[in-house]
Amino acid sequence: MSFQSRHPLEGKAGSAVRAVDHLEIPRSVAIATVLSRLSDAAMVVAGFAAAGDLTMRNVAPGEWLVLSHVERAVNLERRLAALLADIAEVVDQSEGRVLLRLSGPNARRILAKGVAVDLDPSVFTVGQSANLRCGHIAVNFARSGENEFELIVFRSFAESLFEDLLAMGREFDLSYGFSGGLADQG
Repeated sequence: MSFQSRHPLEGKAGSAVRAVDHLEIPRSVAIATVLSRLSDAAMVVAGFAAAGDLTMRNVAPGEWLVLSHVERAVNLERRLAALLADIAEVVDQSEGRVLLRLSGPNARRILAKGVAVDLDPSVFTVGQSANLRCGHIAVNFARSGENEFELIVFRSFAESLFEDLLAMGREFDLSYGFSGGLADQG
């Protein structure tokens, strides 16, 4: 039997025109969970810094989500396992999690309808992340740019979060669509 991986939002056609406020659905992002003892956390962070091209999201003490937009999931898992050997455990999450990226001048106003965190740029800075709820759905939430936020959600909640974000952005004519990426996460 052959297993064909399908993005959980694959049936969504996307907006005809990209608006200034846009919800991007990256087709493929390699995502891994990294777990370490608290005593090894500083060494893990140093290992991430040495990698340079990975995005690290804080989840909890000694736990991170690591993203790569250029590597396949299996390659990311192997790379992290080699980089963090003996100080952390690495688990591929690419098929179990979905990334959504909201950008535009009204992104903070859209998200303020569903998240209970101060989104002021002086409080929630670029690169900062937190686990929180967007509406009723648990997400890993990060500010990835001046007017850009990323939400990582479990695959089974992706469609519900997607619909909630579209509803929150309706007054701003929020557009949405898939972005390119690796064709195969193999």
